[in-house]
Amino acid sequence: MNKAGKILSISPPNAIPGGEVLIECEGLELDDLNSFSCYFNRKKARIVGASSNRVLAIVPENNGMQIVDVHFENFGEVSNSEKILVGKRLAGDLHLVSNPAVDPKDGSIVVTRSGARGQELPVTLLRLGTDGQLSDFGANVMNPTGIAFDDHGKLFVTNRADGEVCQINRDEEIVPIATELGVATGIAFDREGVMFIGDRSGNIFRLSALGSADTWAVLEPSVSAYHMAFGRDGRLYVTAPGLCSFDSVYRIDEDGLDEIFFKGLGRPQGLAFDGEGNLYVAACKDGRHGIVRISPDGSRSELILSGMSIVGLCFTRQGDMIVATGDSIFTLPLEITGNLLH
Repeated sequence: MNKAGKILSISPPNAIPGGEVLIECEGLELDDLNSFSCYFNRKKARIVGASSNRVLAIVPENNGMQIVDVHFENFGEVSNSEKILVGKRLAGDLHLVSNPAVDPKDGSIVVTRSGARGQELPVTLLRLGTDGQLSDFGANVMNPTGIAFDDHGKLFVTNRADGEVCQINRDEEIVPIATELGVATGIAFDREGVMFIGDRSGNIFRLSALGSADTWAVLEPSVSAYHMAFGRDGRLYVTAPGLCSFDSVYRIDEDGLDEIFFKGLGRPQGLAFDGEGNLYVAACKDGRHGIVRISPDGSRSELILSGMSIVGLCFTRQGDMIVATGDSIFTLPLEITGNLLH
């Protein structure tokens, strides 16, 4: 019998480098761990734990290869291989604290170098073109956090240092839209184009057509940021990461009344909907970090992508998932159509 065993499955089926995956197997003989190795396209992976029927491995850097073959080697014998989809790094040397955003006009991706609160950096907003080139904005917003485009393709950014939301024109001009918003972090538009801003101190503001911000809902404060997205049902979904491992996703109706939509995530952060109403959240579930997919009714959840330090995500028009960590963004061709609501 082959001492390298047989690989049965890999969970989750998608990852970014550094993510932890569970490899189910059978017949693996582990008499001597020094003889055992796990490879991702011939790159040796770090083993977290192993037994005769399961192996926990860390996905290594993949040099741009996305469909990766995984196999075991043990006592000179080689197992079968199974495939996993690994994200391709598009850009690094960033500082993201929430979702990136796809420009509806040209498909480019807007990202940040946010910095610590109050820290002034020479460049804080950047645009990754479809050609893979990263360019700086002329506009320089201190501590940019939430990023969103409205239905007309206008870009809006929250500034958590000064508690304001700004419109960015032609990547050069900064126009403050509303101020005195506390620690302004999350931003989202409803189907009518009304802007909502999340102050991590506990308030969700609704911005009127005249530019005045009224408190619309009140939630528990967050230690980092509010992350927000509207669902197909017209309700606002919010994560407010805290310090426990059993945080909630909140759902707020049109009257500003909140309820718990889903509970049981560790430090949930950026979130986005697909066209079928499934919610994707950057979080930890059952001790495993990555992207969690939650069914439209909140009754089912699963980890669909593994990765560490993920802060947000978004979808392109082509169905790719863009995954943001604290310092990089990755792309995976998952063929998921995003919700057209922002």
